[in-house]
Amino acid sequence: MKQLFPLKQVMGFVFSLVLTLVALLVYFLDMSFAAGMTVLLVTAFLQAGLQLVVFMHAGETKDRGSIYTNIYYALIIALATIFGTLLTMIWGYV
Repeated sequence: MKQLFPLKQVMGFVFSLVLTLVALLVYFLDMSFAAGMTVLLVTAFLQAGLQLVVFMHAGETKDRGSIYTNIYYALIIALATIFGTLLTMIWGYV
């Protein structure tokens, strides 16, 4: 019976709920902007990683190296786009 119980998924769900509660604490504790954004960004990235690994089964196939490489590549492109936009539009570099 122990083999049939999805312990990994249940623990992932509980951890996902804990991350959501931590993100809600930003609102209820009335944190400063910098502290709140830091907490929200950390919890968002942890939540995304948890969803990929536990619920989308990113690491359970034999080609998991290519899957993780694609995820890292997408993350680098996203960060380059975000910081490039901030660099030109907000920080004033052209």
